[in-house]
Amino acid sequence: MNQSGNAEKKNKKTDAYLTWKHRLDIVFAFLALCALAPFMLLLVLLIRLDSRGPAIFTQMRVGQNEKLFPCYKFRTMLKDSPHHLASADFSEAQNYITRVGKLLRKTSLDELPQLINILRGEMSFIGPRPLIPEETQVHELRRKYGVYALRPGISGYAQVNGRDFVSDEEKARLDAYYLNHLSLRLDVKVLVDTVVNVIRKKDIQN
Repeated sequence: MNQSGNAEKKNKKTDAYLTWKHRLDIVFAFLALCALAPFMLLLVLLIRLDSRGPAIFTQMRVGQNEKLFPCYKFRTMLKDSPHHLASADFSEAQNYITRVGKLLRKTSLDELPQLINILRGEMSFIGPRPLIPEETQVHELRRKYGVYALRPGISGYAQVNGRDFVSDEEKARLDAYYLNHLSLRLDVKVLVDTVVNVIRKKDIQN
């Protein structure tokens, strides 16, 4: 079989895997929401008691095919904090993080509302993390590598290989690696590494 034939076979295999992955994402997101609903309601109460403002923080992110979508998180910062910057990119970010927010960030529990994004078809459990539109350098690199062919994920290959401590170039390169080596085995590895990193509180800047 020639090179073009091999590439076509690989593309069909990848497309088939992505189809099944999306279906499983929806099933497991629904089950997770049902199981975690009481716990998530408790977190909503704690957030509201800790500081003024809604418990859910909504921010526009860049998704599959560069389409913007509202990404949901539990609010970890004060209501008047900057909304159009990644928290790592503005000074004195720690001053804006609430007491409950610090715990949510360290445990990554602030990401739980993104289960709703998965049900809406906007995200996956595993994939490149969705960025805000203002992160132009990473967007350019992701566009170059074709990363936006994928749904963004709650966790991703870059998040388990440095997370808050990798450069924009390295982050895009890791996203590209994930795209080019997409498989169930890699997704399971990222999932396991995510759980381990959360338990160890590894590579978390804020």
